[in-house]
Amino acid sequence: MKNLAIARRYAKALLLIGKEDGQAETYREELEGIANLLKENKELDQALSNPLYDAAGRRRVLKTVIENQELSRVMKSFLLLLFDKGRIGFLDSINDFYGNLADELKGVAQASLVSAAELSEETVDRIKSALSKRTGKTVRLDVEQDPSLIGGIVTRIGDLVLDGSVKTQLVNMRESLKRGESV
Repeated sequence: MKNLAIARRYAKALLLIGKEDGQAETYREELEGIANLLKENKELDQALSNPLYDAAGRRRVLKTVIENQELSRVMKSFLLLLFDKGRIGFLDSINDFYGNLADELKGVAQASLVSAAELSEETVDRIKSALSKRTGKTVRLDVEQDPSLIGGIVTRIGDLVLDGSVKTQLVNMRESLKRGESV
């Protein structure tokens, strides 16, 4: 929990700088690029975050990586600050929080849709439109299939869960029958 609070704090700080200088989207792309680079290259990630290696050497590695990337001055300073504060290992979480905060700033909501069967493009667009109306935001929708739902869909947007699956309806019906309620 503490790690998430730390990541959120650094992401918010970077977003505030991005809002001030109008570069929030640039920082998002740069942060995501570095986070993906470390995710794809485990040896580099270890070289930067493993305390068994000399701190000065790890900092030189980070500086070399930064110099080989086309990064803004703010992002370079931000990455060095993370390293100096011993937070470079939180980069992936910071990236996730920053992406969510930047989406909020732009009025974009992330949602997921799980359906029992494959949905047509038109149906997905209608659901996305309905979610946009309900939230007042542009919705980015991740669509998945899960045959265990039997039928229907489950949609998650933030803390809101809209469960219209047959599986859940059957479970609710069973619980009602156990309690002796009429269905």
